[in-house]
Amino acid sequence: MFGLSYMLFNLCVCVCWSCNNYKGCSFRPETKRKIFFEKISLSLVQLCPFYISVYTSEAILLGFQHYLVMLGTTVIIPTSLVPQMGGGNEEKAKVIQTLLFVAGLNTLLQSLFGSRLPAVIGGSYTFVPTTISIILAGRFSDSSDPIERFKRIMRATQGALIVASTLQIVLGFSGLWRNVARFLSPLSVVPLVSLVGFGLYEFGFPGVAKCVEIGLPQLILIVFVSQYVPHVIKSGRNVFDRFAVLFSVVIVWIYAHLLTVGGAYNGTAPKTQTSCRTDRSGLIDAAPWIRVPYPFQWGAPSFDAGEAFAMMMASFVALVESTGAFISVSRYASATPMPPSILSRGIGWQGVAILVSGLFGTANGSSVSVENAGLLALTRVGSRRVVQISAGFMIFFSILGKFGAVFASIPAPIIAALYCLFFAYVGAGGLSFLQFCNLNSFRTKFILGFSVFMGLSVPQYFNEYTAINGYGPVHTGARWFNDIVNVPFSSEAFVAGCLAYFLDNTLHRKDSGIRKDRGKHWWDKFRSFKGDSRSEEFYSLPFNLNKYFPSV
Repeated sequence: MFGLSYMLFNLCVCVCWSCNNYKGCSFRPETKRKIFFEKISLSLVQLCPFYISVYTSEAILLGFQHYLVMLGTTVIIPTSLVPQMGGGNEEKAKVIQTLLFVAGLNTLLQSLFGSRLPAVIGGSYTFVPTTISIILAGRFSDSSDPIERFKRIMRATQGALIVASTLQIVLGFSGLWRNVARFLSPLSVVPLVSLVGFGLYEFGFPGVAKCVEIGLPQLILIVFVSQYVPHVIKSGRNVFDRFAVLFSVVIVWIYAHLLTVGGAYNGTAPKTQTSCRTDRSGLIDAAPWIRVPYPFQWGAPSFDAGEAFAMMMASFVALVESTGAFISVSRYASATPMPPSILSRGIGWQGVAILVSGLFGTANGSSVSVENAGLLALTRVGSRRVVQISAGFMIFFSILGKFGAVFASIPAPIIAALYCLFFAYVGAGGLSFLQFCNLNSFRTKFILGFSVFMGLSVPQYFNEYTAINGYGPVHTGARWFNDIVNVPFSSEAFVAGCLAYFLDNTLHRKDSGIRKDRGKHWWDKFRSFKGDSRSEEFYSLPFNLNKYFPSV
């Protein structure tokens, strides 16, 4: 019996983060037996490496969960942008396919050669305002054919993204961002990471309320299944908390479909039908059976200097936000704090991801998926292999358009309910860094309170002003200049993170005891790649590439 169990163990997908001198899956036999028979779940606070064994079937299901979660942003952004660009359902389906395909490629690249963390790289809301600004540019108004107008705008966004990608590529691969990251401390990280999650509150319950009879049951069900059921039904395999997304989404999706076919939304307002019905996305009919996205599929990119500068600012904002998201992912994957060189390498590959987005034409840039970072906390499986499997799902369903469109037609309120949980997890992950800071220090209280408050207040002013007037507080004749100022101040994480970083590195920094108040001494040995032996186990490149591309 044990022989069979031992053989099954070797069929597991192992995510092995080893202590001492045992690397990869090279366990001692007695260690293997111990891990096989004793359940090991991922500690959210413990920073010591450990082992996780996930059966192949579980890894596939967990990867599929990551795929389902990232579908929300992948569908919502093109659904919002493509009609404004002049495209119909067919163009929308192709853009979603392309964004999904590119997300799969970029996730694989990031997990193999970038940060090496289990981070999903997908679409980003940060680039949406700049894309809308390009859509509203006057030079496209002379196109009478809406499809031709769509292609012209798409080619303009491609050119802007290609230029904007150079910012992150240069900052990342040159090591400049490494020098910035070395001045981060647990205190300055708290507002940044917290508002990377909490700052997306507008995509949470407001989205649930668009169809409350679907969104609210989904929210209640996922909390119940993930938090209460595991303590009532003790299966010993953590089935309910690991697969709460699958259980809850399937149940509520079937319920929503029954409401649709039962005629519950017949005669309701068009906006209600769009949010609630399971057959109104238009994706299934419009999506081709098989289609492989390819570079320059919309034509040769066009370039405009002003739009390129505006997109570069959006890229810089996404860089700051992704820094917080990377830190959150490392936290929930129970990895050691990211050495600055590894963070810089991840940013460089994120720049490559934006370049790929521009080449393929997604109408949107790329950044770390915050919702998938929250899913790591829910499942407590920080597996690089699982995320790579999810990338496989992204590529597979982007090519088989009809099948992918079925999952992409999940009503948006269901996705918004998931956001409520995942964004909260990421925000709480930021707050967890407070354990390294001295909360009795008035300096700590000032930096923390002021940066978080301003991080919420300043973007609220900019977003409210834009919603009322149709343009931002900075409104000149140069639309690109308006975006350069309005976009960064509309991001909660960017405002809070930059303000905390500045205050933490300038306010009484040389006073005795301040270093411990900031929690900086906890991160001293992680300032360089070789400062801690575990960094190599977490972040070293595959195929012995560290020999040719050493981290510092």
